[in-house]
Amino acid sequence: MTLQPFEVRPVAGRIGAEILGLDLSDPLSDAVIQAIRQTLVQYKVLFFRDQHELDSEGQIAFAQRFGPITAAHPTLPPLPDRPEVLDLNYGKNHGYANYWHTDVTFIDTPVLGSLLRAVEIPPVGGDTIWANTVTAYDDLPAPLKTLVNSLWAIHSNAYDYTTGATHLSDYFKKYRETFESKVFETRHPVVRVHPESGEKSLVLGGFVRRFQGLSQAESEDLLRTLQSYVTRPENTVRWQWRLGDVAFWDNRATQHYAIADYGDQPRRVQRVTIVGDLPVSLDGQHSTALKGDSAAYNGLLAAVS
Repeated sequence: MTLQPFEVRPVAGRIGAEILGLDLSDPLSDAVIQAIRQTLVQYKVLFFRDQHELDSEGQIAFAQRFGPITAAHPTLPPLPDRPEVLDLNYGKNHGYANYWHTDVTFIDTPVLGSLLRAVEIPPVGGDTIWANTVTAYDDLPAPLKTLVNSLWAIHSNAYDYTTGATHLSDYFKKYRETFESKVFETRHPVVRVHPESGEKSLVLGGFVRRFQGLSQAESEDLLRTLQSYVTRPENTVRWQWRLGDVAFWDNRATQHYAIADYGDQPRRVQRVTIVGDLPVSLDGQHSTALKGDSAAYNGLLAAVS
C-alpha cells in the first residue's frame, strides 16, 4: 500500500476538506496530482492554507496539471499579461458575486474546476460558502426527483431586467454591460452525471433563466424550491480566508456564494479555470449551446501558443 502524500482534514460533514503538507509552488509528482484529483471528487472543494510562495504563474502551472486552461472569462477582461487569470478586485470595483452559482453554466461546457487564490483579504468578513449539489439531489423527495430527472433548464449570462435589483450603481451597470457584451445561452439537464464519480448532481444556480416547458412564473417558483435543497446549511461549507489561501472546487458538483459583508475593505482574489466537458443527462443526452460559441474561451492555449 502507498501512503497518502498529504493529510486530509474534513471541514464540514458533507463537503470540503483542508489539505495539509503540500506547497503548491513545488513540482508535484503525477501521483500527488492524481491523489489531489481523487480527493477533489470526493470532497468537492479543497482548501490549501498559506500558499505564500504561489504566484499567478504558479497558480496557472498547478491548474494545468488537471487539464487544459480556459481563458479568464468568456466576456470579462483578464489580468493584464495573464489571459488565463480573472482578477476579482472586489474591494475596489464592488462587482460582488454574492449569489449562488456554478461557474459559467451559461456556456455548453461549464468548467471542470476553479482555483481561487487569496491576494488581499479584509480583516473581517469576505468568507465564501460552497454547496454540495450531489447531496442536494440525494435529499430531494421522490416526486421532485421524478420531475428533475427529465427536466432541462436554459442558462444565460443575460440578465432579466424585469426582475431583480434596481438603483444599480454606475459601476455595476457598466459591469453588466461588459458581462453581457456577448450573450450566451445554453440548454443543460437539471441533473447531470458526474463524469468521474458517476454521481448525480443538480445543475442550477444564478444563471438559470427558465425551465424548458414551464412558464416564467412556474420556473421561478420551482427554481426557488430546488435551490433551497442546494443551499440548506447541511450541504454547505464556509471558508474564512487568510492571505495566501487557495480553494480548488469541482465545478461539476458544487455551487458557491461570496459573502459581501466587508464594505469598502479590500478583497482581491484571482481565479484560474480548467476546461470542462458537455454535461450528460441521466438518459445520455448532452447539453447544447443555443447562443454563443465557447470555442475561443476553451481554446485559449491553442490561441496563445
